[in-house]
Amino acid sequence: MAKVKTAETKVKGATGLSVSFKPKELVSSLLSVLPERSRNVLESRFGLGRSPERQTLEAIGQRYDITRERVRQIENHAIALIHKAPSFATAQAAFSELEGVIHELGGIVCEDDLLMFITKDAHMQNYIHFLLVLGDPFKYRKEDEALQRCWYVDPKLAAQVEQSLRGLFEGLSDDELIAESEMIDRFLEELKEVSDKYRNEEVMRRWLSLSKKIGKNPLGEWGQATSPNVKTKGIRDYAYLAVKKHGSPLHFTEVADMIGKMFDRAAHVATTHNELIKDDRFVLVGRGMYALKEWGYTAGVVRDVIREVLRKYGPLSREEIVEKVLKERHVKEGTILVNLQNSKYFKKNKEGKWLAV
Repeated sequence: MAKVKTAETKVKGATGLSVSFKPKELVSSLLSVLPERSRNVLESRFGLGRSPERQTLEAIGQRYDITRERVRQIENHAIALIHKAPSFATAQAAFSELEGVIHELGGIVCEDDLLMFITKDAHMQNYIHFLLVLGDPFKYRKEDEALQRCWYVDPKLAAQVEQSLRGLFEGLSDDELIAESEMIDRFLEELKEVSDKYRNEEVMRRWLSLSKKIGKNPLGEWGQATSPNVKTKGIRDYAYLAVKKHGSPLHFTEVADMIGKMFDRAAHVATTHNELIKDDRFVLVGRGMYALKEWGYTAGVVRDVIREVLRKYGPLSREEIVEKVLKERHVKEGTILVNLQNSKYFKKNKEGKWLAV
């Protein structure tokens, strides 16, 4: 099993601005070389003006009565002018600092995580984002069905992480749930060629969060993002996680109570009971008691359980049947014996043992 190193370093100021330069002042200096309209277009596109809202090409085009494509041309030309300006050369120290942040966060990081790590100020995040767009070291991967939008500085590393996430997903069965420690171990097995400096739990979690196909449920277990065991949509999904966490059958009133305590969600008792009845992940094992089918419980009434026991073990004595059925159902012994006397379904053989008809 692959070993995980604990993170040795952390970027300082993770809950606030963690760069030594002043982003707003630096961006203002870079924009100062542009004609007024070009500067206004970039300010609108990246939310660098008074409002942090980033405007679309179409919205800007309507303001200037020009096409979306013309706005794009102005934007690209303006960025090219900044690259040629003396002020761009003086910004290299800031770019190097941002590059260092990306390296410390794992070399490839989700855009939202990167910006939030540097500053929680939404307006200030726009200035950092603009510097990422401008800087030569930074590569952007747009969002698609597999990955979140992210930034990286090493194309080889980014390709390795993406390939490993793909392999990790392909190794997951539809409803499989995996503890985070095991998921990290599996991920490390996929990342055989990645440098040791990135092989720590913090980076692994950050890389896992890049995937849109792998997700984590409220209990910290990982699986396919589309699975109801991960993407909880309603009471029945929360009920499943609650019963699974408990590890043994629960009365539906207890399930409703656990949902409230574990997930801080109001779960009415009647609603919870109805959801348990309708969901085939649960098996009614007694009066109001529910277990998970994945634990090996047989669905159906007591008669069905007796038939399944006899099918699995062959002819059994009355005592053996009672013992095995009681492991499946929270019922009285008499209930089992009454069902066993139904000659339509069960009979004795010559040895006096019971078998299914």
